[in-house]
Amino acid sequence: MTTTVPPRWTAAVMPDLGGRIALVTGANSGLGLESARALAAKGATVVLACRSLAKAEQARRQLQEEREDGGSSGASAEAQIDVLELDLADLSSVHKAAGELDARYERIDLLLNNAGVMAPPRTLTAQGFELQFGVNHLGHYALTRLLLPLLRASTSPRVVQVTSGAQYFGQIDFDDLQGERRYDRWKAYGQSKLANVVFARELQRREPRLLSAAAHPGLARTNLQPTSVAANGSRLERLAYDLMGPLFQSAAQGALPQLFALTAPEASPGGHYGPSDLGGIKGWPKAVPMAAAAQDGALGQRFWQVSEALCRQVLPQLELPD
Repeated sequence: MTTTVPPRWTAAVMPDLGGRIALVTGANSGLGLESARALAAKGATVVLACRSLAKAEQARRQLQEEREDGGSSGASAEAQIDVLELDLADLSSVHKAAGELDARYERIDLLLNNAGVMAPPRTLTAQGFELQFGVNHLGHYALTRLLLPLLRASTSPRVVQVTSGAQYFGQIDFDDLQGERRYDRWKAYGQSKLANVVFARELQRREPRLLSAAAHPGLARTNLQPTSVAANGSRLERLAYDLMGPLFQSAAQGALPQLFALTAPEASPGGHYGPSDLGGIKGWPKAVPMAAAAQDGALGQRFWQVSEALCRQVLPQLELPD
């Protein structure tokens, strides 16, 4: 199904979201904070799911202050902003967060799997997974599976995975998913971003009543780049980012493709959205091709099964819903 995205689509034309409950991971800064701001401005109850509860509270205060100041970019008077502690690098935390959501809400209407890490030195999650695979994919996979009953309780649920252009050079290395034999941080990042779109497509196939999509921000100025540079101490990368500065767009602009996928009536099940200009680097949102591997149905089914097996292996009590 082909999506026609209205030209120069902005968050201002998002539909009214009063009565809708939206969960945004990594919502304390960057694309997540901009997405939460836009959703709240349209009246949604927004749950800021963050690794640091203190940072989540800080983001909530910021959005509430914007609402009190009457700024057009702040939360609407009807919006409720909640916080949730969620460490995607620890499946026990994911399990606990899902339980808290089940206790608080009767449903989840919109799930934006936005949080991520980019190209750190090889680091392991609490359960021993390579950090990028664990946070960018496996934590979100487990969270989404655990929230399926709440999503199914919605009349029109949507789930959006935030990927990147790195998906196009990514490969799913089933023989070395965790980079144990040979770790290349950019290869691992590409694998994790390809995993996002593979998961989005397979989720759509398995859950046809919800809308599952993926989106990427192009080159958006967020905390990902400085955090990656600081973690690796790479002067060359720092110089490269400085030279590329004029190509970066704001986090608010970069968040538009994921907001379109999450809210626009024109968004398609199984769709993929990104910036329109300079080969997907910046610009207004439009429908863009996924990596070819994401369209391989057999790969999608295998990857789903492997992801489930990994979750159950390290944390049997997850009890992932079918």
